[in-house]
Amino acid sequence: MSVLHGPLQPLTRPGDASHPTGFFRDGYCWGSPDDPGRHYVGAVVSKAFLEFSKSRGNDLSSRRPGFRGLSEGCKWCLCVERWKEALVASETLGGHVVPRVDLAATALDTLRDVSIEDLERFAHDPASPPEPRSPFGSGSRGSGVRGDNVRRNS
Repeated sequence: MSVLHGPLQPLTRPGDASHPTGFFRDGYCWGSPDDPGRHYVGAVVSKAFLEFSKSRGNDLSSRRPGFRGLSEGCKWCLCVERWKEALVASETLGGHVVPRVDLAATALDTLRDVSIEDLERFAHDPASPPEPRSPFGSGSRGSGVRGDNVRRNS
């Protein structure tokens, strides 16, 4: 089930540039107890997010055996904690570091750690123009994200 309380939709399909994604590499952002990363967030990544993630020790943009690397606009099932980390960082770095979210492809279990309001604020709209290609650390500020709106683990 998705965060929209409907059937979980695939984030990627065979033939997509970033397929296969998800813990099971089936295109769905769902998991199991064997998925400690909880790859539940159906995201459309930006260059700013990829640079942010790399700066935090998770290089998603470099090619390596079995992984072709992601680039701006790729769809990828992200770990809930990584998405949340970008959300918190957006308070100082700007909203461009937060990947846009495909709500229909994001697992309901995401709501255990992230509010639906935060996910909706960064919802992916395929009809809208792409996000500005601001480089990481460009000094842009003011995402409108407030720390007290971010649900944190207790």
